[in-house]
Amino acid sequence: MSSVPPLTTDDPPAVDCVGLIAGWGDYPLVLARKLKLLGYRVICVGIREHADAELAELCDAYTTVNPARGGKGIRFFKRHNVKHIMMAGKIQKLILFRKFAWLRLIPDLTTLKMFYNHFVARNSDTRDDAFLLAFVAMFQRHGLTVVPATYFAPELLVKPGNLTESTITASQQRDIDFGWELAKCMGGLDVGQTVVVKDRAVLAVEAIEGTDCCIARAGELCPQGGFTVVKVAKPQQDSRFDVPTVGIGTLESIVGAGGRCLAVEAEHTIIIDEPAVLQFANEHNLIFVAVAGEDLIPRREAA
Repeated sequence: MSSVPPLTTDDPPAVDCVGLIAGWGDYPLVLARKLKLLGYRVICVGIREHADAELAELCDAYTTVNPARGGKGIRFFKRHNVKHIMMAGKIQKLILFRKFAWLRLIPDLTTLKMFYNHFVARNSDTRDDAFLLAFVAMFQRHGLTVVPATYFAPELLVKPGNLTESTITASQQRDIDFGWELAKCMGGLDVGQTVVVKDRAVLAVEAIEGTDCCIARAGELCPQGGFTVVKVAKPQQDSRFDVPTVGIGTLESIVGAGGRCLAVEAEHTIIIDEPAVLQFANEHNLIFVAVAGEDLIPRREAA
């Protein structure tokens, strides 16, 4: 975990502007609104074909770049005197595996230098952590400090407990315990952070396709439904990027596929628009629990 402590509205950093690298989803919008509420100028670099167009109106300065044009983003931040930046929202790594991907992206020299070992020399792998750490290093090499997004909005991290009105069953608890260990193992291997389980059998494991596709695959394989989705932080989770995030879209995927229960890791998972998410869960009789890892140990020992 990152050693950077969370900030509160009473303890803002001594800067007047913050940089935001915005990927796909609502999280960048939520974060930009929070930063504006705290009184920061928000300088945003949106990832092309990912970032929401609303950010252009919400932020004080905005530009878009394709994912392979890191140099443009660095120059934009420096032009606006940004020293601290954060990343929010998903970047779809699948774009790297499209036909003629690099001809479409046309990387600039800054990005090419940083990812040379990953995509040219092939000396390094392209798992998420290796890829994103190289991305962070590229910005920090140019004097931009990358901080966790939750540094400014720690209240987005979910607290432990059953968040919905439905009561969890003994069978679902066993599936959570079972899926938790597997999800942690997969996260430790930097494969994915989500597993889908029913009756302590693994239906699907998340990889590069993302959480929603993983859930949809589980629904296809288990048309009777009733399964449990377990989403956790990696054991080596770097809070500057790739923090587990759920929103209404995640719950819609679960309900649409026939799932019955969602378990996430408390204090390490971001919920986007928690009141709306919990209302949706209750309306669809979906159980949503946030679990602290240490709470699982007595249950496993007692099993």
